Amino acid sequence: MPVPLRRRVGQLLIGSFTGTTVPVELTALAREFDLGGVTLFARNVEGPEQVLDLAITIEALGLEAPAWVSVDQEGGRVARLRAPFTVWPPMATLGRADAPALAERFATALAAELRAVGVSFDFAPVLDILTNPSNPAIGDRALSADAARTADLGAAIVTALQAAGVAACGKHFPGHGDTAVDSHHGLPLVEHPPDRLRAVEFVPFRAAIAAGVSAIMTAHVLVPSLDEDRPATLSPAIVPLIKRELGHPGLVVSDDLEMGAVAARWTPAEAAVGAVAAGCDAVLVCSGNTDAQAATLEALVKAVETGVITHARLDDAMARSAREKARFLGPRPPARQRVRDWKGVVGCEAHQRVAAEMAAFA
Repeated sequence: MPVPLRRRVGQLLIGSFTGTTVPVELTALAREFDLGGVTLFARNVEGPEQVLDLAITIEALGLEAPAWVSVDQEGGRVARLRAPFTVWPPMATLGRADAPALAERFATALAAELRAVGVSFDFAPVLDILTNPSNPAIGDRALSADAARTADLGAAIVTALQAAGVAACGKHFPGHGDTAVDSHHGLPLVEHPPDRLRAVEFVPFRAAIAAGVSAIMTAHVLVPSLDEDRPATLSPAIVPLIKRELGHPGLVVSDDLEMGAVAARWTPAEAAVGAVAAGCDAVLVCSGNTDAQAATLEALVKAVETGVITHARLDDAMARSAREKARFLGPRPPARQRVRDWKGVVGCEAHQRVAAEMAAFA
């Protein structure tokens, strides 16, 4: 029996909420639309066992397939899970160490802690090249100012994360490293010509895709040499490069559509329609406002019904989602076993040693 349009469209949204338990409003939205997933923030986290309980509840919000339980857990200043989880140094330490083996140990340990509490999708690693050292958005989140080093370390992180069962997401395409504005607050400008972008900024993304990365996240940056009018996330000239030129077979995920770079001009609903039409397979709406998420889903349904988003575009997004969920959201151990498992993993001594080895390069 065909899946109803509303439930297919629901797979496009990775939503969010406030508080430490799933609110009834989000549960109701999931029953009506299905949901692609939910992103956790520090506001949702009390401790490991509570996160695991939350993850089990979130997974069950998915009707056709389990919902993603996603998080921004990079290390350094972007880490939603704090102590007693291992506190990881910023990724710049791995760049200074220039040791792919250390990057692999870090990612393996990180994935073990995420898996132990039910997180299935990590929005990491950052693949932006820090060619502007005063960049307010990226800074020490970047692995390096060198394209080849970023590519090698990023691919090592992707491989290790995913070998340990957590989907990885390389970000932020086509590159947020040479910007002077934080896209949380305004629209950054990337003034490089296409040849420079292909020779430098695209290099780590190619490496991550070659390593089998599950997802690539778009950047809310304006690149006039590729599209004079729309930020990358909403650009039908930029998003398809990920799939057609770089050959990525997995998901393309938008950055949060409520960030200032986009929200100053478009509502989340308008931005979601533009992003999916441009080629994004999932959109993030991260404030926790259930009304905004509902309006986004209604707008996406209408866009498909009116042809703004073609059925072929929706079919492509659904196929990519199904493939990635099959890779990473297979059978899970019983909940009671998972509660026991986290206690020997989260913040364990072996992981603390890896963090200390990284911190030596701070």
